Amino acid sequence: MSNGEQRVVIVGAGLSGLKTAEELRRAGFDGEIVLLGEENHLPYDRPPLSKDVVRGERDDTTLKPAEFFADKKIELQLGAAAAGVDTADKTVKLVDGSEVSFDQLIIATGLTPRRLPGLPELTGVHVLRSLNDSLTLRAELEPGKRALIVGAGFIGCELAASFRTTGVDVLLVEPQPTPLASVLGEQVGRLVARMHRDEGVDLRCGTGLKTLVGDDSGRVTTAVLSDDTEIKVDVVVLGVGSVPVTEWLKDSGIELAEPSQGGGVLADEVGRTNVEGVWAVGDVASWLHSTGSQKRVEHWSNAGDQAKLLAKAFTGVESSGPAAVPYFWSDQYDIKIQALGTPLASDTVHLVEDDGRKFLAYYSRDGVLTGVVGGGLPAKVMKTRAKLTVESPIGELLGS
Repeated sequence: MSNGEQRVVIVGAGLSGLKTAEELRRAGFDGEIVLLGEENHLPYDRPPLSKDVVRGERDDTTLKPAEFFADKKIELQLGAAAAGVDTADKTVKLVDGSEVSFDQLIIATGLTPRRLPGLPELTGVHVLRSLNDSLTLRAELEPGKRALIVGAGFIGCELAASFRTTGVDVLLVEPQPTPLASVLGEQVGRLVARMHRDEGVDLRCGTGLKTLVGDDSGRVTTAVLSDDTEIKVDVVVLGVGSVPVTEWLKDSGIELAEPSQGGGVLADEVGRTNVEGVWAVGDVASWLHSTGSQKRVEHWSNAGDQAKLLAKAFTGVESSGPAAVPYFWSDQYDIKIQALGTPLASDTVHLVEDDGRKFLAYYSRDGVLTGVVGGGLPAKVMKTRAKLTVESPIGELLGS
């Protein structure tokens, strides 16, 4: 079957799904493309949700106007959530009972926020993943209110910064020793902790949430922490991570990674799954990496990188050029925290600059540079990109 005779259905109209549709057209695919989106919004950018949008500085983060889909001959179906897939009949079943047929299927359903089990159902308790989540949370924020944020990962830290900017009192609790400890390690985590405390955040590490208490109307009023401390709160946000959206793939025969390995759809180094004609891309996809391990990468730039690789493999276009150096960032207050490469919390961290607010750290493993993380020093981070395309001895960078 030629490209022009094929019908590709992409399930998930977030950044990964949109980028994949775009890259398929760029790579010369001229068949049908159907993009299914669960939400009723045009595909939009998620990083601003914890920053500009929740602060009330921006309402619209649309990535492409409606005209783009008509120009690229991409059939965009909104409000079309997938409920199942039959890989033998090649149909996606939607929650409204309808079906969409495909020749090739691309899974780009992303993530859904993790919930804490056992908490009572109360108003004023939020998660953040969608535009509607952000707008709903924004309506609750007023100067002088007290917000509890559970989890000091990137979302928790970004929300803490945004809330403080809008005059909200913030209690940020994190069971680990520092913010971002599992991602960037405790040494850099302590620098992030210092920044938040300097901005007036009541940061309590080594502490979690035990339960919540509400008033007679069912509105949250009190948080009971893991040390049994009781705190009066007006708003609660759960930022305890996310899980891949894969429930709709049950009984499909499409292999999934074990939850202990991060879950997600197992795929090779260009997105092919174990089922012929089924691919996976973005946050939901556990791709095979050069180390021989399967890994999901939940970063904005990864969506575009994977979309290009998948589209080239799909259309038979030869990939060329050096592999992209992984990159992610997080905006907190006036500081942009940037990371290049694959820094791990278990790496050796070399703090090469720290002026009390801005910082620069090199990460190494077995004597080789693995990543660079900086806060407020974009030029110094980016100039190390070339060093991360080859095996660079850390000693050479440190001058030892």
